[in-house]
Amino acid sequence: MKLLGLGDNVCDLYLHTGMMYPGGQALNVAVNAARLGAKADFLGVFGTDCVAEHVRHVLDEEGIGCERCRIYPGENGYAKVTLNHGDRVFLGSNRGGVLQRHPISLDEEDLSYCSEFQIIHTSNNSFLDGELPKLSTLPGLVSYDFSGQWTDEERLNRVCPYIDFAFLSGSGLSETEAITIANRMMALGKMVVCITRGNQSALIYDGPFHMKQSPYIVEALDTMGAGDSFAAGLLTKLGKQLEQDGKENWGNPLYRAELLHASLVDAAKWSAHTCTISGAIGYGTDIPLELMARVST
Repeated sequence: MKLLGLGDNVCDLYLHTGMMYPGGQALNVAVNAARLGAKADFLGVFGTDCVAEHVRHVLDEEGIGCERCRIYPGENGYAKVTLNHGDRVFLGSNRGGVLQRHPISLDEEDLSYCSEFQIIHTSNNSFLDGELPKLSTLPGLVSYDFSGQWTDEERLNRVCPYIDFAFLSGSGLSETEAITIANRMMALGKMVVCITRGNQSALIYDGPFHMKQSPYIVEALDTMGAGDSFAAGLLTKLGKQLEQDGKENWGNPLYRAELLHASLVDAAKWSAHTCTISGAIGYGTDIPLELMARVST
């Protein structure tokens, strides 16, 4: 099964420890999918600084293909982070660095390449919303992480018609509030809506089928990337089964519901595992002094 992480990559700068870890929603899902046995690639934009160098080194270490990535002079994306009793807290970012100034425009060669993947995963931080109509014409399923931006009605209207999976971060949402949001999104397009809620049950909505998965309880060292690993666990398990059974089965609502239900346990277990390591995928390294001085002011 082949999965493509399409869009954002960053380093998460942990200001309280002076360490930085590779991350970004699209990149995290690709790395986690590879660790779970998928053939995963990443297509994104890199800068020309120490942050980009570290991320590219980690992709090489993990065996993630990135031959179609773009490189532009300037800062790679980064986010400033601290931890509060193991829960990650964002303190700001450079909004994607060079990716914001040079968003990916998918040409015919890119689309031919993307068509090789069973699942394509992107995100609200990838500056790719305008490319989703192109992706929706490809054979693979398109997955999109809204993070907390499901409150943005304009984003919902331009994204939901073109995706097959929507992942939402919904800490604090009740089940009643979650179903209201899911119904709103499913009215805009035919998608599966997955809502993670921190230490509460994750919820999945697929038309009339509603599913719930309790989290696996661990002593969290760092919750960074827990939602991305949940998505990777679900998509990888699901994608492997679809590869075996044939994608045409995805159109059968009962088959789809059974497959989603069977994939939930893997998603929850892998998400819990991620909370026991530092950073979203590990690979911590010291923040260079010049960068630390710049981001700390």
